[in-house]
Amino acid sequence: MRSIKEDERSDHDQASRAIQTVLDALQKLRFGSIQMTIHEGRLVQVDVTERSRFTNAS
Repeated sequence: MRSIKEDERSDHDQASRAIQTVLDALQKLRFGSIQMTIHEGRLVQVDVTERSRFTNAS
């Protein structure tokens, strides 16, 4: 059985990892979107859609 402090530490570690995942996606993305999926108040998935932009070569 885990103690309350272990549960809090685990929750904090998961939150830190989730935040870092979103920050990493933001840093890498130039054009596109980031969609976060939340279940019961917790981030469970991050989807990154990247768009490529090309200038008209006329």
